[in-house]
Amino acid sequence: MATKVLVAASTKPLVLSILSYGENYGYKIIKEVERLSEGELQWTDAMLYPVLKRMEKEGLIQSQWVKTDSGRKRKYYRITAAGQQRLEEERRQWLNVNQVFVKLWGMGGDSYVPA
Repeated sequence: MATKVLVAASTKPLVLSILSYGENYGYKIIKEVERLSEGELQWTDAMLYPVLKRMEKEGLIQSQWVKTDSGRKRKYYRITAAGQQRLEEERRQWLNVNQVFVKLWGMGGDSYVPA
């Protein structure tokens, strides 16, 4: 299981990445993260919804209520242009950090050599 700090740091880029494929609702986002991480990241409603609310206030995502076939309303979220831009920034940062770990941990042929 990932630490709370790692989960917190990765929440926005994960949500933005999922929403970059199309609009989605909270429970489905939670299940998608669980599926993609093979159960290593297990989010709860109490963790995700405040993040979604903050992201909406920041203009990274928008939401709308949609009536489902069963008659219930479900809140769908979609990424905004500002969110897409933030996602690109996050992607660059995470890839840079990943490259450092790949080198340090001797993965991928370009391993770390102390200076």
